[in-house]
Amino acid sequence: MVFDSDPSSLASLSDNQVVDHYRTTGDNACIGELYRRYAHLVLGVCIKYTGNREEARDIAMGVFESLYVSLHRYVIEQFRPWLYTVTKSHCTMALRASRKHGTQVSWEDHLLNEIMEFPKQLHPDNNGYDDETIRRLLLAVGDLSPGQRDCIVQFYFDRKSYQQITDDTGFTLNEVKSHIQNGKRNLKNVLTKTTESGRHE
Repeated sequence: MVFDSDPSSLASLSDNQVVDHYRTTGDNACIGELYRRYAHLVLGVCIKYTGNREEARDIAMGVFESLYVSLHRYVIEQFRPWLYTVTKSHCTMALRASRKHGTQVSWEDHLLNEIMEFPKQLHPDNNGYDDETIRRLLLAVGDLSPGQRDCIVQFYFDRKSYQQITDDTGFTLNEVKSHIQNGKRNLKNVLTKTTESGRHE
């Protein structure tokens, strides 16, 4: 991965300002600055997913390499949670491709089974939902309100209890439950609309 020279002037900018500068100028040093800020966090998520440092490093590099295209393609309101979602998507696709996640049902499959109108009979030995459905789910999670997104991710991905999420976020117990229920309803609406539009194309 190669970055343009002298990225020091970017250090004082916010994440969104760095992204906007890249979208305007195409300055590869912007990707280098984002890498400096978030490489350790992205690698941490990849290690948590794969349990293998070498594999996690390869996936993490792929995440940042994808930014050269995706930062131009998508409108990003909050970079950090968006990057978190992108990282999980890359991990999911890598694990599905290698079939190394076959010992347990993924968190995405669990969530989809709760929000889809016709849930699948999931088993650790099958492939669960297809990659395109998983991709659409992760994008939809990234578009949720911050409260809904944080509670959904902590409940399903981190497998935290309502009380643990309350302690971590400062939301009341009822707010946590409401964020999760409303988030699931919003995800269902998005995925249902996407599925129906795909059928009519």
